[in-house]
Amino acid sequence: MRLGVIGAGAWGTALAQLCAAGGETWLWAREAEVVAAIERDRENPLFLPGVPLSPAICATGDLADLAACEALLVVVPAQHLRAVLAGAPVGARPLILCAKGIEAGSGKLMSEVAAELHPEAPRAVLSGPSFAREVAEGKPTALTLACADTALRAALIARLGGGALRLYGSSDVIGAEIGGAVKNVLAIACGVVAGAGLGENARAATLARGFAEMTRFGVARGARMETLTGLSGLGDLVLTCGSTQSRNFSLGMGLGAGRAATALLADRRSVAEGAATAPVLRDAARATGVEMPVVDAVCALLEGARIEAVIEALLSRPLREE
Repeated sequence: MRLGVIGAGAWGTALAQLCAAGGETWLWAREAEVVAAIERDRENPLFLPGVPLSPAICATGDLADLAACEALLVVVPAQHLRAVLAGAPVGARPLILCAKGIEAGSGKLMSEVAAELHPEAPRAVLSGPSFAREVAEGKPTALTLACADTALRAALIARLGGGALRLYGSSDVIGAEIGGAVKNVLAIACGVVAGAGLGENARAATLARGFAEMTRFGVARGARMETLTGLSGLGDLVLTCGSTQSRNFSLGMGLGAGRAATALLADRRSVAEGAATAPVLRDAARATGVEMPVVDAVCALLEGARIEAVIEALLSRPLREE
C-alpha cells in the first residue's frame, strides 16, 4: 500500500519516516524550504532537526503528486484541515486522520469535517501518546488506530505497525478523536500548574479531574469508556501533561508564569492545538450539558484572566462527591 502524508510538521515527518519503512512514501509540505531540505539533505531542519530521513520519502509541495497513493495520512493542524483537504486528491482513498482538535466555528471533529468534504472516502483515526521525535527515532510507541471498517482497520494496522510501533485497533472513531482533542486542553492546564509553581499535588489533581471531564464529555458524545481509558485518552493525557516536549504543556507553563497568551502564541512556529480547541470544547460542553471547569479555566486564561482569580474560582467551587 503506497501511502501519502499531508503535512510535514514534526508529527507528519515522523509518520512519513514510519511509513517509509514499508515502501515509497509521499510527503506534502506547505513550506518550499522544507521540501527542498528533505530532498537535498534528507532532513527536516525546520520541524524535526537532527533526524536522518529515509530515502524512500519523496517530498513535494504539490498535492496532486499524492494522486498515486492508495491511502492518505492527514497531519495538518486541525484548524487548517478543511482548507487543505478541499484541495487534496482524495476520491475514495482512505483518510487516516492524525490531527487532534475540534474545528472552530462548526464544532466538528476531524472525521466529521472529512466526511462532509469527501463522503466516499473511508476514515480512520490514528491517536495516542506519541512525541514525534521518539517515533522518528524508532523508540517503542503504542497507538490506537480507530476505524469502523474492520477489514480496512486490519490492513492499515498491518501496513503501519510493526517494529517499535504497536497499534491497537478500535471501532470507536469518536472516542479516539475526543481523547486527543480534550487532552490538548488539559495539557495546557497542567502546564499552568507547573508554570505557576503550584506543586505536584496540584498537577495530579488537575490531571485526574481533567480526565473526569474528558470522560463525561466523551460519553455524552457517544464515545466508549474503554476508549477514553486507553491509549488515545488517558495514555495521551499522561504523556502530554508532564513534559515540555508537549507544545500545549509549554504554552500552559508560559501562561502560569504570567505571560500573555497572544505573545506566547505569536512566538510559535509549531501549533499548540489546545489553544484553538479550548473555546470550541467549552461551547460544545455547555451545549451538551456537561460541566468542564478545568476547560473553562483554560479558556479564561487564554482570554486574559488573572491566574490568581482563576485558581481562586476553581478552589472555591462547591464541594461534591467524586
